[in-house]
Amino acid sequence: MAQPQQSEGAGTGKPPLRVGMVGYAFMGAAHSQGWRTAGRVFDLPLRPELAVICGRDAAAVRAAADRHGWSDTETDWRALIERDDVDLVDICTPGDSHAEIALAALAAGKHVLCEKPLANTVEEAEAMTRAAEEAGERGQLAMVGFNYRRVPATALARRMVAEGRIGRLRHVRVAYLQDWLVDPEFPLTWRLRREQAGSGSLGDLGAHIVDLAQYLAGERLAGVSALTETFVRERPLPSAPSSGLAAVSAAGTGEVTVDDAALFTGRFTSGAIASFEATRYATGRKNALRIELNGERGSLAFDLERLNELSFHDGTEPGTHAGFRRILVTEPDHPYLEGWWPPGHGLGYEHTFVHQARDLVHAVAEGRTPEPSFADGLQVQRVLAAVEESAEKNSVYTPIAA
Repeated sequence: MAQPQQSEGAGTGKPPLRVGMVGYAFMGAAHSQGWRTAGRVFDLPLRPELAVICGRDAAAVRAAADRHGWSDTETDWRALIERDDVDLVDICTPGDSHAEIALAALAAGKHVLCEKPLANTVEEAEAMTRAAEEAGERGQLAMVGFNYRRVPATALARRMVAEGRIGRLRHVRVAYLQDWLVDPEFPLTWRLRREQAGSGSLGDLGAHIVDLAQYLAGERLAGVSALTETFVRERPLPSAPSSGLAAVSAAGTGEVTVDDAALFTGRFTSGAIASFEATRYATGRKNALRIELNGERGSLAFDLERLNELSFHDGTEPGTHAGFRRILVTEPDHPYLEGWWPPGHGLGYEHTFVHQARDLVHAVAEGRTPEPSFADGLQVQRVLAAVEESAEKNSVYTPIAA
């Protein structure tokens, strides 16, 4: 069982939680920020320590360690897992390695944080969830990293839904729009190869909005109907292609094997209906996530581009002065805000990873299953698989008469 050990010279008197992280790129930097900052903002029961960071390129991972404050480096994740000075393994790698690393880390007695989506297939996610449940009996904890749950405004929305402020849920509509693939000359990165990424916009963006919709609604999706599209099917190979880019044409291009966009509708277990859009081809949209929930008593809406705000309509008010109003989510009694700045001083994207680290540290210290758990990640994986299955079946349009 992974129990934090008291390190010598600990100035706070609190036992450390020694973190080993696999991966050091975009998500690695974001997670580093979270681990480095959480204990300086919040009064945590354990003290996060950035013990070791792992990547295959020794020079690059050493530079990342120096930049982000990690004490040591490894170039093989297996060596990281075997270390006695690691209590928790943080997985920030492409999806094709999530299952192997997580299963090995749990078997070695470590706690695990794994980036979303949990895995590339339902079968992998099922194996990870079984291992997490067995490890939980030994006192090890496993969490999947859906960071948008940790935006104070979305956490407040969840609280308001649970309190009945919008009544019985009827509609959910959510879209996650990016445009980084609009240029057809953008290279064939790992995110565009099924064997590494699992899926395209569906797994990258769709996983976020499925989890966020279910989290805010407080219930699960029961069924979906979908279509997907790949707009550019051949792309130039990167200047330094990885071993995963084996299918190369004579012109120096490779096949895009994932979706570029996904559209689907869904029905929640309560009967409420939902619509979802995930695309990396929304020209002009950099990281636009918006969700709205309509209930019998009111509505809530959140826009990531205004992440310190929540829009709320109280449908019980008289029509003469009813309407959507802005809630500025910066008060100290709003979720996560007790450790930050005076009211009106907004937070940013990076703070979601600080809050993620805070929540996981508390779960480890208290010995309780963190949220979202691997079981939650598995349920999202099942929704994504159902979307792909539905899109394959719906590949032929029903013609509309003129």
